Amino acid sequence: MAVTIIIPTPLRQFAGGSAQLVFEASKVGEALDSLTTRYAELRKHLYNDQNALRSFVNVYVNDEDIRHAQALETPVKDGDTVMIVPSIAGGREISRQEAGKEI
Repeated sequence: MAVTIIIPTPLRQFAGGSAQLVFEASKVGEALDSLTTRYAELRKHLYNDQNALRSFVNVYVNDEDIRHAQALETPVKDGDTVMIVPSIAGGREISRQEAGKEI
């Protein structure tokens, strides 16, 4: 079954510049394994030393978070889309005085 993996912009440099790639897989983990086998440099950005997805990496199948399904064992079918979404942190710290102001 062919599934499309959507690569987020910050990780494309580790995936040959590709925005999306198609792999044969029946589970999310198989698709990600195929991706990281082809692009080994990408693996360290997705997985930790225990070979588990990093906590800041979110993966969705057709808009469903795999953490609410079967994680890497989540089944995929022909035509499904697997989207990798890294958590984004940012902003700035504000003072209590700023927080209390009406905007």
